Amino acid sequence: MDLGAFVQPLRVEPGSKVDLRRDFDPRYKADIASKADAAALLQEGIRRLAADQDMLYAQNTYALLVVLQAMDAAGKDGVIKHVMSGLNPQGTQVFSFKAPSEEELDHDYLWRNFKALPERGRIGIWNRSHYEEVLIVRVHPEFLDKQRLPDSAKRKGIWRRRFREINDFERYLVDNGIVVVKLFLHVSRQEQKERFLSRIERPVKNWKLSVSDVQERQRWDAYQRAYEDVLSRTSTPWAPWYVVPADRKWFTRLAVAAILVDTMDRLGLAYPEVDEEQRAQIEEARAMLEAEDA
Repeated sequence: MDLGAFVQPLRVEPGSKVDLRRDFDPRYKADIASKADAAALLQEGIRRLAADQDMLYAQNTYALLVVLQAMDAAGKDGVIKHVMSGLNPQGTQVFSFKAPSEEELDHDYLWRNFKALPERGRIGIWNRSHYEEVLIVRVHPEFLDKQRLPDSAKRKGIWRRRFREINDFERYLVDNGIVVVKLFLHVSRQEQKERFLSRIERPVKNWKLSVSDVQERQRWDAYQRAYEDVLSRTSTPWAPWYVVPADRKWFTRLAVAAILVDTMDRLGLAYPEVDEEQRAQIEEARAMLEAEDA
């Protein structure tokens, strides 16, 4: 799989000003001719991701943090289910960040994220993340009142300050061996509507839709502006954003797999080499095992 063909067009260049309508097509599918071709490539990506994860776990030096952000029905759950299907659960952690609890509201807004960071050698997947603090909280500024902040922390400029704090937080993680991959699944308004209607029409999917989902849809333009600001201000050389087209689920999953494999391949992962003392111990163990059959 030619990873560069998938990855580079989706990367938000640090310092660029993003216009989602102009810069990223939610129906983009690269040069993939068919869904069947994508399925075959996805299986290759899953295989390579599993191989990289095995070395990541054995090396125990890096951790990989995958941040998933999207509008409702963009396919975050499907990405986790399908792209991560080949991963070893022992080395994978998934956290879904919902509305903050009372305990979380009594701490700073990044507190719960620090608690959910993956250990070295593991892959952490965040279904929504610290970016909710500059997305839904920005669209609903009344949520700030629940955070019990001092007045000085709620003054004009709060969003610019939070962008700086988030960039510093992510740089701290990367400097300490936690590789941050940020994925925005970019779904169109029409496609979201069709997926909502599908959830209504299929009884087994009814549980996935709530009235609040449709109510939030009425703030579509506000969310798009918030996302554009996030992508423009927090795509950095150490933790860039990728805007993943989400109208075609089969391409979304392929693109995510390509981004993750490309990221892990660039880490130079390898199995640990044993020194002479360890080699001698291995040979001693071999002799002991073979002696059992003597």
